[in-house]
Amino acid sequence: MKRIFAYTLLLITLACQTQKKTGMPEEQPYKYTNNLIHENSPYLLQHAHNPVNWQPWSDKALKEAQKQQKLIIISIGYAACHWCHVMEHESFEDTTVAKIMNAYFVPVKVDREEHPDVDKIYMSAVQQLTGRGGWPLNVVALPDGRPVWGGTYFPKDKWLSALKQIANLWQTNPEKLYQVAGQLAKGIKAAEIIQPNTKTSKFNKETIRKALSFWKQYKDNTYGGFRRAPKFPMPAQYQFLLRAGYQLNDSEINDFVKLTLDKMAQGGIYDHINGGFARYATDVKWHIPHFEKMLYDNAQLVSLYSDAYKIYHLPSYKKVVEETLNFVANELTDTTGAFYSSLDADSNNAQGHLEEGAYYVFAKDELQKVIGVDYPLFKEYYNINHYGEWENGKYHLIKKMSDEAFVNQYNISLAGLEQKVKEWRQKLQKLRSKRPRPRLDDKSLTSWNALMLNAYVDAYKTFGNEKYLAVAKKNADFLLKKQLKPDGSLYHTYKKGQSRIDGYLDDYAFLIKALINLYEATGTEEYLSQALSLMQYVEKNFLEKQSGLFYFTHHNKTDLIARPMETTDNVIPSSNAVMAENLFKLGHYYEKPAYIKQSRVMIQNMNPEINRYAPGYYQWLNNMLNHIGSFYEIAVTGRQAAVQAAKLFRYYIPNQVTARTEKTSGLPLLKDRYVPDQTLIYLCVDQTCQRPQTNVKEIVKIIKVKL
Repeated sequence: MKRIFAYTLLLITLACQTQKKTGMPEEQPYKYTNNLIHENSPYLLQHAHNPVNWQPWSDKALKEAQKQQKLIIISIGYAACHWCHVMEHESFEDTTVAKIMNAYFVPVKVDREEHPDVDKIYMSAVQQLTGRGGWPLNVVALPDGRPVWGGTYFPKDKWLSALKQIANLWQTNPEKLYQVAGQLAKGIKAAEIIQPNTKTSKFNKETIRKALSFWKQYKDNTYGGFRRAPKFPMPAQYQFLLRAGYQLNDSEINDFVKLTLDKMAQGGIYDHINGGFARYATDVKWHIPHFEKMLYDNAQLVSLYSDAYKIYHLPSYKKVVEETLNFVANELTDTTGAFYSSLDADSNNAQGHLEEGAYYVFAKDELQKVIGVDYPLFKEYYNINHYGEWENGKYHLIKKMSDEAFVNQYNISLAGLEQKVKEWRQKLQKLRSKRPRPRLDDKSLTSWNALMLNAYVDAYKTFGNEKYLAVAKKNADFLLKKQLKPDGSLYHTYKKGQSRIDGYLDDYAFLIKALINLYEATGTEEYLSQALSLMQYVEKNFLEKQSGLFYFTHHNKTDLIARPMETTDNVIPSSNAVMAENLFKLGHYYEKPAYIKQSRVMIQNMNPEINRYAPGYYQWLNNMLNHIGSFYEIAVTGRQAAVQAAKLFRYYIPNQVTARTEKTSGLPLLKDRYVPDQTLIYLCVDQTCQRPQTNVKEIVKIIKVKL
């Protein structure tokens, strides 16, 4: 990979240096036709009035490039991306830049959330070329789609200079670009291949302890997270650490996870007024976020804090869940039960110009005026001082200590402080309501909706709030009615009554996981059977038989230069890692040992990568924990099954699946276990069950959660 990176950089640099000094060909008369106006992606519509001949990603755009023998500009971003907006304003709204783009290229705009497959291919190319990636992602490709050059954000002068050089090179020495394209294409395809691991891997607690040493080496013992900026929440990673620290009784990891959760909840990455988390913090103390709010972050953080509450029982964790779900309900929920994708980082300031964070930050005089006589206490609580200052005299709210520590220091009761905080929030919510709101990305993605569906179920299991379960069931109804096709496949996107784009592996993976979770919470077997049906569809249409892993795209999708396979865990766990978990659980529910074996084979094939860099494969490690020690099958039967299951869900037991029924059932875990007029709880390991119990506490005593 490093040799490809070095070779391609050298080749294109030499080519630009040695090209004939003929300059750019004479410019053609300027005209443009922007075709994005017909799209429904909010990100594409943001660019619909650029003076650029933008086309959406399609076979038509690729065929046009081949017909005209023009290079393609593939520009990828998303609606909430701040630097995407900056580059649009500097370059794509500029007619000088647009003339060059239109005359010598076929410009294609891509919403990465609509086409994650396209994003994965060209992100891989840019990472090989530059050693880094991000958004906006800008790539120049040959007419056949193979990339030759790219990067992320470019200032106008550098963007314009690069385009002129590449356009000139295409006309004077195209062979050089074909050489670069060939090397990059090989690298992209090689990066997508997972070779079977013929060496049998041992799954044991020492493997997990070795992996945890990576986190211990780089953890920030003051603010949580890692010793670097920016800091991303990485909620599913902390769910693995929460589980590993708990099951291995590792106090260092336990303390690290708790510190991180406390500091994130106290920090400016958390919206102390409206609830919900921003995408990441630009500093080490979680203070100043990149202000966009993404559905997938907030979904996973709700699940994380719900699980953590079961261990730590901290009111602050319950508050985070409640306020985050209130934010989702108020800001990101459609009347159909669907969830929207994101809120933008930018909004109009007092002068009517888009500005990052304008909706969220305050001047000191604003706060003094709104808060009134309580301002001295408010100032200390939210650090309206040097610690909480952002820039240009603006402040973003951040806490330095817990409420319990604060009341001890400032001689106020906890109930009194809670009442004041409630009043302060109401006043600041009213102030914010007068400001222009951040732009909303109102498309719904099946995968992200499934993450939030799963979050509502997790919150219901922990706190028993029936409203959470009602929202989860309504969203499941939306997904199964609007996004599930008659042939058993899924759509990827939905907006204003229109379902579009064939589903990707992550759509199936996260929906299967959410349906399994919803089955546990409701006992409705239709959810579980639908999860099994989706799994069977994926096995038929996405499987790579040699490795036992799955491609990211359906076998009939052929418009990309390579077929991507997602295996690395990032801000969201990889779709393959989630599928391995789904196979394992469905294997237990339906007594399918082949599913459990495939899950193990998938982990084994990823083991060399796990050993190289554990933090990039945290979900695989979480899956590995399922294969270490006892994994419990819990069956609850009888008229009070729902009540007993609800009690069981209050405990943190990560190594189990739960089935329940109030009547006879043919599900293997429940078959022949219903006894009229009794409520029984069966605890089983590998289909061998202990004597049934009638009390949840007795079951919890029996379970050996520690490895």
